[in-house]
Amino acid sequence: MTTTEQPVTEPGRYGPDSVDNLWLHFSRMGGYTEHAPPVIVKGEGHWIWDDRGRKYLDGLAGLFVVQAGHGRRELAEAAAKQAETLAFFPLWSYAHPSAIELSKRLAAEAPGDLNRVFFTTGGGEAVETAWKAAKQYFKLVGKPAKHKVISRAVAYHGTTQGALSITGLPALKQDFEPLVPGAFRVPNTNIYRAPYFGDDPKAFGRWAADQIEQQILFEGPDTVAAVFLEPVQNAGGCFPPPPGYFDRVREICDQYDVLLVSDEVICAFGRLGTTFACSKFGYVPDMITCAKGMTSGYSPIGAMIASDRVMEPFLRPGVSFPHGYTFGGHPVSAAVGLANLDLVEREGLNQHVLDTEHDFRRTLEKLNDLPIVGDVRGDGFFYGIEMVKDKATKETFDDAESERLLRGFLSQALFDAGLYCRADDRGDPVIQLAPPLTCGQPEFDLIEQTLRSVLTEAWSRL
Repeated sequence: MTTTEQPVTEPGRYGPDSVDNLWLHFSRMGGYTEHAPPVIVKGEGHWIWDDRGRKYLDGLAGLFVVQAGHGRRELAEAAAKQAETLAFFPLWSYAHPSAIELSKRLAAEAPGDLNRVFFTTGGGEAVETAWKAAKQYFKLVGKPAKHKVISRAVAYHGTTQGALSITGLPALKQDFEPLVPGAFRVPNTNIYRAPYFGDDPKAFGRWAADQIEQQILFEGPDTVAAVFLEPVQNAGGCFPPPPGYFDRVREICDQYDVLLVSDEVICAFGRLGTTFACSKFGYVPDMITCAKGMTSGYSPIGAMIASDRVMEPFLRPGVSFPHGYTFGGHPVSAAVGLANLDLVEREGLNQHVLDTEHDFRRTLEKLNDLPIVGDVRGDGFFYGIEMVKDKATKETFDDAESERLLRGFLSQALFDAGLYCRADDRGDPVIQLAPPLTCGQPEFDLIEQTLRSVLTEAWSRL
């Protein structure tokens, strides 16, 4: 059930001084001297409300997080019940029931022999944990030179120093360099802008995977510890894997004794219709990093899930993994995670995504008749719409045009039209969509109609 008793804050309560003490994330704070940022005060189902009483469709599930929708009382009650019993205790040489039970549940859902769960408080920490675990693993098995990691261009893997090093977005990194050394990039799977085999997805997938082998050989197989890949890459606008891509990547990693890390911070817990996205695409990684949808956002938690092979040397006498987080596997968060997995299973949300993902795609693909829409791509309930200046040539916008299009118009116009989503220029300009897994055709139609109206106006302005 959802909560309906929660009142909406009186309209206009928060003015320009509301963020005098609040430092917003990924935000240009100088832009809030004359007006306040949107202040969201309530969520219920697929919807959110601001402090002026305006209602918006949550087309991004908060931030790829709120899988089960807003206002789920059973999740709030699970948190309260756990807090009354044991509000906090660390996992530093101790355990507690909710972490034990959630680790069992995640291990049962993970593919292959991924049976060991290391809890964090979020996705960046999970990525950080995986790189550190990979480095120590190879030291323990007698290959201490293997420390480097490979990821893809334009990929986002987090903002901590190690995770940011793995991230393939130079603009996010330049202010914090030098970062952790040893991270290298290969091409991503954006077939819309494929340099080769753009008309042959299978050949393109083989080419893209082979670039990983070439990078391993260039760096030296005895120095490369891990490859970090999202099942569907987020930054740049939702790049699904071409046919055969992950089969070939798995083969390469096995050949050169490199650990394959499936970064599923966004893609896990039903976003693509399965608990873990690697299962949908038929590959078994050595580690999974996950967070976001594990609790549908009702409490923060993340995890690195490792295979028995990776765990084995850490079980040897006298060995420890000197790494951890105070709030990793927090009792309340773990209890909410268990309740959320129960809810998703009980309501069949994964199957709902699998049953309706083609309807979502078909509805969004109606936008292909607009001159500004170059590509509609994605999987499950996770899509990107790339905008172009010229459909025939795929010409994109320069930096100044992208600034005017996204920040100067689209972001505010979409929100004003009642749709919360994301206009993103970390690669070519895209609009990203990832609604709660409870959405259906009425919401798909509303998303398409709103985008059609706003994109049509954007084109007329250009």
